[in-house]
Amino acid sequence: MTKVEVKPSVLQWAMKRADRLDKLKDQFPHIDKWISQESQPTLKQLEKLAKATSIPLGYFFLSNPPEEKLSIPHYRTVKDEGAGQPSPNLLETVQTMERRQQWMRDYLIRLGNQPLDYVGRANLSTNPKLVARNMRKTLGLENDWASKQPNWQEALRTLIKKIEDIGIVVVINGIVGNNTHRKLDVAEFRGFVLIDDYAPFIFVNGRDGKAAQMFTLAHELAHVWYGASAAFDLANLQPADIKIENMCNEAAAEFLAPEDELFHLWKRVGTSEDRFKQIARHFKISEIVAARRALDLKLIAKEEFFLFYEAYVKRLRQEEEETKTDGGGNFYAIQNMRIGRRFAEAVIRAAKEGALLYREAYRLTGLSGTTFDKFAEYVDGGRVV
Repeated sequence: MTKVEVKPSVLQWAMKRADRLDKLKDQFPHIDKWISQESQPTLKQLEKLAKATSIPLGYFFLSNPPEEKLSIPHYRTVKDEGAGQPSPNLLETVQTMERRQQWMRDYLIRLGNQPLDYVGRANLSTNPKLVARNMRKTLGLENDWASKQPNWQEALRTLIKKIEDIGIVVVINGIVGNNTHRKLDVAEFRGFVLIDDYAPFIFVNGRDGKAAQMFTLAHELAHVWYGASAAFDLANLQPADIKIENMCNEAAAEFLAPEDELFHLWKRVGTSEDRFKQIARHFKISEIVAARRALDLKLIAKEEFFLFYEAYVKRLRQEEEETKTDGGGNFYAIQNMRIGRRFAEAVIRAAKEGALLYREAYRLTGLSGTTFDKFAEYVDGGRVV
């Protein structure tokens, strides 16, 4: 069989990119010999290696490893944590969203849509409380909107719909596309935002706890108002030590739990053992977000917050293990979250009107044939059988 020459530096780079180096070496026992150039892989072996490492085959024919960088800032709470190359999963996810955003922007401009006036409405001198107030006003939400929701799950659904209704694409996914073997790492990023004055995209890492997603969503919404694209990890619900991140965090906290309302509530529940649970229930946020907000407003000390945080995370992990199931839920409802309702509606409409080739619609959504047709039926409000 035909052997292929691959530069050792490119193979070493591919190995560093691998999620599980031990598994890769088991799958390709001769890879060390390929690196030392004692032997060379066949084209078929190289194709398998490309698939196993999620690297385009063409990269293996380069003279030097490619320099892969995120097109947006990646803010980490702890500066040294994960410093260096972003993971292939994060890179590919951002690139997919960028392709979708470019198509959406072009499509909306062709339709004669106007730029969204709230994108970049604020700047770094704008008070975060004013930003939060304007966010609520633009979404058509009252200060106490969350307290009127039956539970935080419904509050999250309401917030997502309100955000989508003003022209923002919201995507929630915990894997790369539909590949269940490529899980997104919450420690690397909780979400990212791609700013555009026609089609802003918000991506929430679906691997994160549902209750934590509410804060991520609010933080990302603030990024839209400040007009700043970014990815972030929000470790311990704390932002990176950068002004834009601090501003977005303050705006998000004020958006979810207005200061005046929280102070008023604290007078009633502040001495209760379950005060964070009561605050969380009132604002439909997670207990940890409630505790973080109390810390921000100097109602509790840092020591108390971190003690509570550690205990809460431990309890949450135990609960998740106990309630873990193999059920995947409604396939089309999941696709609606992974693709984004607003984006899906635009692609389906364009395909039906002949403004977009179906093969391009398949590429943009990652769905094809009958699956795409049934998904379109679901998005249009029909009952998929």
